[in-house]
Amino acid sequence: MGARAWALLLVLCGTIFLEGIDIAMLAIAIPAIRSDLGLSTGTAAWVLSAYVLGYAGFTLLGGRAADLLGRRRMFLVWLGVFLLFSGLGGLATEGWMLIVARFVTGLAAAFMTPAAMSIITTSYAEGPERNKALLVFAGTSAGGFSLGLVVGGLLTELGWRWVFFAPVLLAGAILAAAVRLVPGEAVPERRTPGLRGFDLPGAAAAAGAMLLLAFGVVRLEHGLAGWPLTAGAAAAGLLLGAAFVRIERRTAEPLVRLGILLTGSVVRAGLGALLFVGAFMGFQFVLTLYLQELRGWSSWQTAIALVVMGCDVILAPTLTPRLVARYGHARVILAGFLLATVAYGLFLPVGMDWTYAAMFPTLLLAGTAFALALGPLMIAATEGVAEKEQGLAGGVLQTGLQFGAAIGISGVTAVHGLASSGTTAASPLSAFHAALTVPLAMALLGVLLSAQGLRRRRSGRRVAGGGGQPAARSEAESGRPAVSEAR
Repeated sequence: MGARAWALLLVLCGTIFLEGIDIAMLAIAIPAIRSDLGLSTGTAAWVLSAYVLGYAGFTLLGGRAADLLGRRRMFLVWLGVFLLFSGLGGLATEGWMLIVARFVTGLAAAFMTPAAMSIITTSYAEGPERNKALLVFAGTSAGGFSLGLVVGGLLTELGWRWVFFAPVLLAGAILAAAVRLVPGEAVPERRTPGLRGFDLPGAAAAAGAMLLLAFGVVRLEHGLAGWPLTAGAAAAGLLLGAAFVRIERRTAEPLVRLGILLTGSVVRAGLGALLFVGAFMGFQFVLTLYLQELRGWSSWQTAIALVVMGCDVILAPTLTPRLVARYGHARVILAGFLLATVAYGLFLPVGMDWTYAAMFPTLLLAGTAFALALGPLMIAATEGVAEKEQGLAGGVLQTGLQFGAAIGISGVTAVHGLASSGTTAASPLSAFHAALTVPLAMALLGVLLSAQGLRRRRSGRRVAGGGGQPAARSEAESGRPAVSEAR
């Protein structure tokens, strides 16, 4: 890639880094925020959950909006919204102000991130160049989260409001560079002035369904407490989802071509992302509780201990591209799930007197697994998808990522709570042992899913080798120049 192509990738990676560091810093700062503003436990929890609702609820819509309304436009506008509401969060004096700010920040990320990913997949030629760009993009995301744990601890010592103001400075620098570097694009013929021709009923149904389903998932952390509300939200979300499908089948210009949601590679990548990130985030949440609640480690000590899980920021752009080039992304994804399963299995018998050296293999394997799985999942989600639907494909993947994080954290919280309240609990550790089975089970399901995808991929190649023709040429074969060649 040329210098301009690398500069563009740096800007796009900056947004996913911004998202990761923002989430991690707030997670570290929430106790200080709660103490300073006098927030209740429920309000403090909603400061975290509001971001998840905004992100998970609108990611599918955000991905499609990038395709229909312009990737550059969506990227720049929503990066600006992210910047604005992050700053407003730092000025909050009441709990409800923080909740609103975090919800809108999550909503902005839901539009900004799929747009960034689709700019990558449409600016770099399909094949090694795009794969490398996506792997760097994925590695930067995890690097932002890992670094955010450390930076969040440091900034919280200076004052929790800096956890909101620091992303404003970073977002401002990214926005200034993006205005110059993010390429423009041709206006699709189907686009009409304003919102005419945009499927507003479909958009409303999709957003409503995702919001209600995300709310139901977040509510899982309460276990059986208030289960009618949880079940009601999930049922309403499913009904709105069915209404969305009905709307899309009847409208002349649907928001989402339903066929792409039946494409095996896209669906498997989305489910794989859900399972992998759900397991990873669930494990990290349990690990944090174990270190701080049972072992009495400070937030700063915990953050330093988890830094090794950020090894993927080095491995993703260096080791993973070589493995993908040699073995294919399907095998590398399977290897990532297998490593994750081993990592969580090794931690399952954790005891009260475990040294950091005893934990280190799990942390290193978990970080390595992240490097192997996430980037190749991005490749699988967008491979062979038409350019006009790259934003939608990215939205499906990001939806899986966000729902996975919510399911993983809510699942381990619910199991931990149920185990803690059980009369058979022999020690405080038993609840943690029970919770650790959730990420292990999700990783095992991911192994089965990725193994099935690998078998289907081999079967497809055998059919093609027998005289079949591929359904569509890749962008590299079609002669579309990469950004490094065209700009």
